[in-house]
Order: sequence, then C-alpha cells, then structure tokens
Amino acid sequence: MKHETVRASAFAMPLTNPAFPAGPYRFVNREYFIIQYRTDPEALRRVMPEPLEITEPVVNYEFIRMPDSTGFGDYTESGQVIPVSYKGQAGSFVHQMFLNDHPPIAGGRELWGFPKKLAQPKLAVEIDTLVGTLNYGSVRIATGTMGYKHRALDISVETRKLAAPNFLIKIIPHVDGTARICELVRFHCEDITVKGAWTGPAALDLYSHALAPVAELPVLQVLSAKHIVADLTLGLGTVVHDYLAPGAPVRRRASESEILIEANAG
Repeated sequence: MKHETVRASAFAMPLTNPAFPAGPYRFVNREYFIIQYRTDPEALRRVMPEPLEITEPVVNYEFIRMPDSTGFGDYTESGQVIPVSYKGQAGSFVHQMFLNDHPPIAGGRELWGFPKKLAQPKLAVEIDTLVGTLNYGSVRIATGTMGYKHRALDISVETRKLAAPNFLIKIIPHVDGTARICELVRFHCEDITVKGAWTGPAALDLYSHALAPVAELPVLQVLSAKHIVADLTLGLGTVVHDYLAPGAPVRRRASESEILIEANAG
C-alpha cells in the first residue's frame, strides 16, 4: 500500500478495517435516565480541569439506552456528567462513562475524547419503576430508580437542555508515553426531537471501585430525576483549548503515587 493511499484512506484503526464507520451518528429512541444529586464540592474540584468552572456542587448521573444508533448498533451507557461554565457559557463536562459496545468506545475516545470504559450498564422498566444499574465486571457500582412516568415535563425545555454544549478532555498518547494530544473539546447534540419527558421520585446508590470510581463524587442529596426519549444526531466537536499549545503550563507526567497523594490531600 503506497504512502498516498495510506494517507487518503486513514480514518480510524485498524487501517484496512476501522472499528467504527464515519458519521453522521444518528440515534433513534435514545432513552435517558438522569438523576441530579448534590455532592461534596471539594471532591468535585479535584476532578474538574481548568479552564472549566464549577457552577454548583451537583452531578448528573446518567443511564442511557441506545437501541438504534448509526454505525454503533444497540448498546447502553452509564456515567457522570457535571454542569460547568466555560467563559461564561453554560454546559456539561463528561467526567466518566461506561458502556458495553466496542465501536462507540473506540469512536468516542478517538474522535471526540469521550472518557469511555467497558462495563455492563442496563436500563429497563420493572413493573412501576425505571431501573438503571451499572456493573464493572461482576461488581455493582451504581443503582438508580425512579417512579415510572409520574409527571410529564415540558418538552421544549428538555430539548433546549439537550442542545446545550458538552465538554470533554481528549487525550491521545505519543509512542513514548507522553501526551501527543491533550485538548478541551466542545460538541453539541443536533437535530433533536424529544418524544417524551417525565419525572418522578428517585433514588441513587453509588459503590466504591478502584477502576470505576463513581463513588468518589458521593451522593449527599438527590435533587431531581427525569426520563427522556429522543431522536438526535451526535455532532462532531471543535477544540476550544489546547493544553499542549506553546506557552501553556508544562508539567511532567505524574506517577500513580503522586496522583493518589494529590487526590487525598485535596
């Protein structure tokens, strides 16, 4: 294969059989179960990267069911999203996500910088209760419940919320182990049609795990919950901040023990 052919055909790995197709990425009947809760502000500050700013000490814990997605198939996702501000613009920072399908793990990490890891999330209705669970291997790390469709929400309001900007940290390492790409990425959901939105009484339990640390942002008080069904397109991103740009602060790569010491001292 000639140099020019490699360059022209390169989209994703593997070169001759990419793990995911080119977009657009359209989702039909995408189902959200989002529980917003109050957490420890110090714990939140330890995980929030500059130049993003925390607006209030709250976290959105999400279970997302995606039965029909272009190129990615049928899968479920779960994780934490934090309300933030970037230069006065309100949005959300995707802190960590866990899902059960390889193409969106590879595509999410390589294209946008989604912090995705392999796990076993589920979202289903059990009699009168919407139930979301997340297992990492055989270990349960999250359980969320909500009364099923107790009260309808304003669809126009929920549509605007889904259209708000989202932020990610995209990290691609160099072959020597240093960062080759380290960027703050912004993306939007587009062409949104909310088919229904509801709320009800809710509860959330998070459990400690060394490799899936959702409980490091502890649940102090459940504030609200909602269940949304929507069609939408996942828009591609733009880089809004380059951590490796000339003049940016440079810090050597921290060891695992240094990271643990900093987290505990915070």
